Amino acid sequence: MSHSHTDHEAHNAEAIAEIKKVTIILSVFTIIELILGFWMMSMTSVGLKLAIKGAIVILMMAKAFYIVAYFMHLKHEVKNLIMTIVVPLLLFVWFIGAFLWDGNSFRNLRNDYDSYFKEQATIKVEKKEGEEHGAAKHEATDAKHEATDAKHETIGTSHETAKPAVEPYY
Repeated sequence: MSHSHTDHEAHNAEAIAEIKKVTIILSVFTIIELILGFWMMSMTSVGLKLAIKGAIVILMMAKAFYIVAYFMHLKHEVKNLIMTIVVPLLLFVWFIGAFLWDGNSFRNLRNDYDSYFKEQATIKVEKKEGEEHGAAKHEATDAKHEATDAKHETIGTSHETAKPAVEPYY
């Protein structure tokens, strides 16, 4: 009996050592991701930011591999079972990429073939020289509205139900 007891303890020690190893690896990956992320926030180079984002994505995928392999016990499974999980996942990721690419293609074709269609982000408004913002126009419009309001007040004092001179536009 003591022989089986020592084998059981040795197996437990191996399992605990493996869990500690995976936990340390995941912690190191997370710390590296955080350092890269905070370092990236202070950068101005677009190319370097993109490279760091790519490195962070690779580290995230490595973490996902370790989580799936050890904590979901797929490391010790039969290869066919692993393929039934990995192949649909890869197809799903491919579908997402294909749909995003197709949607972007449609947007670009719409911009190329419909000469009247412009996206909001691409419209540039040019400021005309010598033109004010229109304060004088607003003052003239306000004077016209005051005159109309005065006319409505005189109609209301005679208790007549008359149609207003200007229909309100809603």
